[in-house]
Amino acid sequence: MAIDTKSMPIYLDKPSLSPNAKLVLEKRYLRRDETGEIIETPDEMFWRVARAVASVEHSYDLQADTEAITSAFYEIMAGLLFLPNSSALLNAGTGRGQMAGSMVLPVEDSLDSVFDAVKLAVMVHRGGSGIGFDFSSIRPSGDRAGSRPDAAIGPVALIDVFSRATQNIRQGGIRRGCNAVSLSIDHPDIVEFIRAKADQSSLSNFYTCVAITDDFMQRAKQGMDYPLINPRTRGVSRWLNAKEVFDQIVDQAWRNGEPGLNFPDRINRDNPTPQLGALHHVSGCGEQPLLPNEFAHLGSINLSRIVKSEGDQNRIDFDLLARIASTAVRFLDNLIDLTDYPTVESMLATKRTRKIGLGVMGLADMLFQLKIPYDSEQAIKVAGQVMSFIQRQALEASIELGCKRGPYPVCAGNRMLLRNASRTTIAPTGTISLIAGCTPSIEPVFATVFVRNAFKGEHQMLDINPHFEKAARQAGVFTSDLIERLVRCNHLHQQPDVPEELKRLFVTAHQVSPEWHIKMQAAFQEFTDAAVSKTVNLPHNADREELGSIFTQAYDIGLKGITAYRDQSRSSQPFCTGDNGICLVRKYMNRVEKDGNIITPSQC
Repeated sequence: MAIDTKSMPIYLDKPSLSPNAKLVLEKRYLRRDETGEIIETPDEMFWRVARAVASVEHSYDLQADTEAITSAFYEIMAGLLFLPNSSALLNAGTGRGQMAGSMVLPVEDSLDSVFDAVKLAVMVHRGGSGIGFDFSSIRPSGDRAGSRPDAAIGPVALIDVFSRATQNIRQGGIRRGCNAVSLSIDHPDIVEFIRAKADQSSLSNFYTCVAITDDFMQRAKQGMDYPLINPRTRGVSRWLNAKEVFDQIVDQAWRNGEPGLNFPDRINRDNPTPQLGALHHVSGCGEQPLLPNEFAHLGSINLSRIVKSEGDQNRIDFDLLARIASTAVRFLDNLIDLTDYPTVESMLATKRTRKIGLGVMGLADMLFQLKIPYDSEQAIKVAGQVMSFIQRQALEASIELGCKRGPYPVCAGNRMLLRNASRTTIAPTGTISLIAGCTPSIEPVFATVFVRNAFKGEHQMLDINPHFEKAARQAGVFTSDLIERLVRCNHLHQQPDVPEELKRLFVTAHQVSPEWHIKMQAAFQEFTDAAVSKTVNLPHNADREELGSIFTQAYDIGLKGITAYRDQSRSSQPFCTGDNGICLVRKYMNRVEKDGNIITPSQC
């Protein structure tokens, strides 16, 4: 579906930003002058980005109505219907170049390659993007290096080099660089890699992930040994028991949430360009498998804004969703051309496939409005319907762009003139969901009331889900006492004064059983070209056996990757409940009582 420039504007009224959203924008996104003073409003930011992204139109059509297209781009952002990845909000229209959320950097088994990659990693982080690495080609520690038989330091020590080099580089000047690194399960240093973050202060700006093959999983299920392969010689280094190694992965993930798993054989069954090679790398949060040097340009539709009322019923507005999706595909395709790439190699790699990643956020909020519990078959069905619709709209929009602008360069042999080799991705949306005022990505709500530790603990932000607040008010149970109890313990289902229908609807992340987390991820994966970034949240008392079962189920159901996190398994975490939120609750409730109004969450 093309953008209908004759019927602009086509979207909803512009909602107000929450205080939390304004704080995030002020801290990270709004432009500042040389003295550090903010010189831009949120509305001006949206116009800045819209104009910059629409400016690409003249590259393809000198008669393009850029004013109408700018308005369309502005409306989906300012209407909080769609937001691009953080780099685009930061950099578009500022003279700084990177627009992508992340990229993957190849690291070959040579000193020149390693230090070239370190230099490029610093450049990429300074531009605002995260990085995915795969160190599987690096020779193991103690291996031959030059004329010395045992001088190689191995991948884990090299990862530490990258970590130290990028640790204090702030992405786009606003946050520390984020990296993800994977190592093949058959690398001789795999056990050391699994334990690399046993000390939680180690590799603090790296997320670790083990690349698990089909062969390994079959051997692990049967308790068989498997070979470790030296990437330098391609010979067998030694043999390990697959079940014992799998159990070590489970143990370490139980201790602090890492490593996660990705399944490269499953990933490559969906490889849109196998003629260019296998996909060994995934982007910074695991949502986008990429070829070496490719950048990932991502954006997400806010599902909480596509529900409309009809009498006393709510339903999904698929007409609105279609318009948002088609506009967003055009937006993301333009970002590819707007990006100022750090190297010629990264520009060529990205433009030869023109991969984009249109995803979603606010799923839990959408389900709340539809009165559908997250852990239900109806929720899984609706999730599949929504994502299949988005995938179809994104495909149609990409074909239309391909007909007008030309297909991606290596599209030869594809019966459809696709503009983009892949089009849909489910990213984490941690920060942009805060701006949009919705739940992140496809996750269940962490809690109906909780405290968000933000900006390295500088700020604590109260988060009360607006749909819960509305429902609790209608039920007559929204009181200071209830909110204080919830911020202390997060156990809505244990509150005697809350109606059962509210307890069932507002199920939180730790109440959702692992099976439902995996079912939801699978529902989206079925209709997603790339991969799905999602976390299976576990209560603190979950055991290792339960976690091992989650990993096995994820593989068996056909996921491309899996991350699980046991509550309080790290010394610090971004979301929490407890007494430290009581002061924020009281400020909020005092303001509510004073004004006598229902106000949006976090306005304290």
